[in-house]
Amino acid sequence: MRFQVHHPSSPNATPSEQLAYAQAILRAESAALELVAQRLDDSFLQAIDLLRHCPGRVGITGIGKSADVGQKMAGTLNSTGTRAYILDATRAMHGDLGMVHPNDVILLLSHSGESEEIVRLLAPLRELALGLIGVTGNRQGTLAHKVDVALVYGPLEEVCPLGLAPSASTTAMIALGDALAFVLSSLREFTPEDFARYHPAGSLGRKLLKVEGAMRRASEIRIASCTDTVRAVFARARQRGRRTGAVMLTDERGCLAGLFTDSDLARLFEQRRDDALDRPIREVMTASPYTIRVGARLMDAVELLRRHKISELPVIDAENRPVGMIDITDLIGVIPAEEAEASSVVASVA
Repeated sequence: MRFQVHHPSSPNATPSEQLAYAQAILRAESAALELVAQRLDDSFLQAIDLLRHCPGRVGITGIGKSADVGQKMAGTLNSTGTRAYILDATRAMHGDLGMVHPNDVILLLSHSGESEEIVRLLAPLRELALGLIGVTGNRQGTLAHKVDVALVYGPLEEVCPLGLAPSASTTAMIALGDALAFVLSSLREFTPEDFARYHPAGSLGRKLLKVEGAMRRASEIRIASCTDTVRAVFARARQRGRRTGAVMLTDERGCLAGLFTDSDLARLFEQRRDDALDRPIREVMTASPYTIRVGARLMDAVELLRRHKISELPVIDAENRPVGMIDITDLIGVIPAEEAEASSVVASVA
């Protein structure tokens, strides 16, 4: 199928001509994907069934650009609950076939269905693996005829000026890989919490990180009884670790009763309330402070800090016992800089 991409014939093409050409390329690849979607049939469901019930891992192999696509497929599968690995087609014939387990399903990628390295792997993989799935554009190719399930996206015209560089075909392979991964993750009821376990870093990790990943705990937090005097609480020897600017105060059951910050102490001195220093700290603490539960997402904690213009947020367990502290100063580098700055500003003016 021709996608009618007209490219500038001159190296002196105007900026508008260059932009029009880029837009035409994107539209052509979009049209290719629509065509592949229309061609999807029961073979996709067969592939899903084989992958879903695979007791081992999914091995992925290809040559050239197909190998690059395989890397992307493996990454997407791994991050969405389906264990996968890359099987280098050349190295496989020289010993790397040893990584294939009898419980594994192998995805073989070849647009032509005749890539020599892939065809040579079919016989040994047939003996070593549980099942073989081919992803190809050629229904009549060797690959489509020798696998258990053939995902054939059909003939596609590449959109490069020469009609040679893999483009529409690799886009189709990537999209099919996404379709496999996401249908599988849906069937497995893969949750945001599952996703977070596999993405501890980067912007995705920041969005899904739990408060436990950033809170201060143990020797890094200050806890005292609400019946102690202010003087007794602050005269107590400092604990090791990072110093938090707030003391969490507990009742006789060990439950959080209130919060007293360094700023609260400073205000007592500013107001010349020296007599309050030898009174129970519960008389000057903030009773029923804002809190967040263990297991909550860090971004929810950030939103509480911002909304209520506070700098410290106690972390409590299901019994309302303090187990940690989120301090605004610890969020720099954990959340996007602009969000940390915004939270810090509102806290400073509180």
